[in-house]
Amino acid sequence: MTDAHPALGLDDVVHQRVRLGILAIAHEARRVEFGYLRTHLDLTAGNLSKHLSVLEAAGLIEVEKGYEGRRPRTWITLTDAGTTALAEEIARLKLLIARVEVPGR
Repeated sequence: MTDAHPALGLDDVVHQRVRLGILAIAHEARRVEFGYLRTHLDLTAGNLSKHLSVLEAAGLIEVEKGYEGRRPRTWITLTDAGTTALAEEIARLKLLIARVEVPGR
């Protein structure tokens, strides 16, 4: 179907608002710390962990655990697949917006 509505192409894994936020922040930062995501997306640690698990299982992010001094840290980076998925989602959203923001309506 070549004339499919752009909403049909939205990826449920990527489009969920928290996961879209995680991907966008990870794209901007290149490598982001768990606590930063938790604070800036206003999430509990458990809720963020669940969303990260979904994204990691889909191959969109990599999770690295380690230490900074004596403090345990978790860092998140976008994979190549994650970068592609985010770009495709943004492109579909732009198509959707273009259909809604028609001049003269």
